[in-house]
Amino acid sequence: MKTLSKLISTLFITIISFNLIANDLNVGDQAPNFKLQATNGDFYQLSDYKNKQAVILAWYPMANTRGCTIECKSLVEKGHLIRAFNTSYFMASVDPLDANRDFAKKTGADFPMLSDPTKNTAKAYDVLNTFKVANRITFYISKAGKIMKIDKNINPLTAAEDIANNLELLKIENSLSL
Repeated sequence: MKTLSKLISTLFITIISFNLIANDLNVGDQAPNFKLQATNGDFYQLSDYKNKQAVILAWYPMANTRGCTIECKSLVEKGHLIRAFNTSYFMASVDPLDANRDFAKKTGADFPMLSDPTKNTAKAYDVLNTFKVANRITFYISKAGKIMKIDKNINPLTAAEDIANNLELLKIENSLSL
């Protein structure tokens, strides 16, 4: 009985401790910086965009899966809607770089797809789920590096249109008028 009580106490303390240190990002918070390699071989770092462009960081669970393929193809086919704004956009996952390169090639991705195999950036953005892959969540980050919107209701079929609509609602500069 003492062992069970001790186990329950330890579990309770662990759960409380996790909740106290969990990184719960909110609108208005400074977005965690990242430096991740993309499918094109380049490294991208959020701080490079500060005071220059807004950034869209669209996390997806796993390369070459049905929903992720549909979302990626939406961004490929309708990416011009996003590029009309003064923003850079990325898809990101915890997949290894080679898996993302294969995925980018199969989908014709014409934008950087970021790999976070260490899962450090995914942890900083608090997107990892119980399966240790990223949840499908899109972050809208201002030129100042602040989180403007966290979208957890992604429709893979209309991802590009939804991002463009959100950019308009968030009053991101239209790059055509720059």
